[in-house]
Amino acid sequence: MSDVAAIEQLVEKTKLLKKEISKVIVGQTDAVNYVLLSVFCGGHSLLIGVPGLAKTLLVHTVSDTLGLNFKRIQFTPDLMPSDILGSEILDENRKFTFIKGPIFSNIILADEINRTPPKTQAALLEAMQERSVTVAGHHYKLELPFYVLATQNPIEQEGTYPLPEAQLDRFMFSIHLEYPSFAEEVAVVKNTTSNKVNEVNSIFSSQEILDVQQLIRKIPVADNVVEYAVSLVSKTRPKEASATDFVKNYIDWGAGPRASQNLILAAKAHAAINGKFSPDIEDVKAVAIPILSHRIVKNYKAEAEGITIDKIITSLL
Repeated sequence: MSDVAAIEQLVEKTKLLKKEISKVIVGQTDAVNYVLLSVFCGGHSLLIGVPGLAKTLLVHTVSDTLGLNFKRIQFTPDLMPSDILGSEILDENRKFTFIKGPIFSNIILADEINRTPPKTQAALLEAMQERSVTVAGHHYKLELPFYVLATQNPIEQEGTYPLPEAQLDRFMFSIHLEYPSFAEEVAVVKNTTSNKVNEVNSIFSSQEILDVQQLIRKIPVADNVVEYAVSLVSKTRPKEASATDFVKNYIDWGAGPRASQNLILAAKAHAAINGKFSPDIEDVKAVAIPILSHRIVKNYKAEAEGITIDKIITSLL
């Protein structure tokens, strides 16, 4: 199959995928789009929202429609790294045997990731970046495709540990889920208070997803689009000459080079699922907020004046 035909097929299959997901998930269109973009790019996503907005259900439904193995890890204050990665035990022959933890799956739902201390949060770092884990000096490769889709309650709620910047940077997207509209909430209540069961069909296979990831990377990008993405990221750094007064006043730290890489990769995927064979600046703008928002640190002045990260990013587009 030619690359052109492959992109045309991807457009059709993405429409089918969204149709299957909509059987279970009402609304949350942006969240669904961003999760699918991260899957097609091979990136991880952080879903942020108050309880009850179907964060967990969204991840579960996406894994079903993609035909991937799925494991859920409930992060709690007493969770240990070995509970995620696995550990070595002494078997009946008095030899150490490695028992794999839940990290050995295609999609990991890290539920309420900010409820566990940094020591356990850090257990995911190697898996997210290298697609491998090291336990007791032994190196284990993870099965591909591999995604961490984490959910997080807002930081201001009690009993949470903010994720360190190094780990936040490993997430391609931070996706904020909003409350549903009145009509959407009516539909949710109707769907969930009856005995009707909506089953979703699997649209992709593991190998097809890996093929899509390769296809996305082969998409050509014009130099002016790459330069726009890099320029946008550099504007978020208050010490750069290109930074605006708005950024200098309200930001302590800007985004790093990984943001530029993810902007281009996500722009490619955004273009592909919309039937375009090369991304333009509009595709970069379409993915800018979820890619940059968790990589920018506001200062106390922005907090005091109620300036949001979204407003700062929008001023740079």
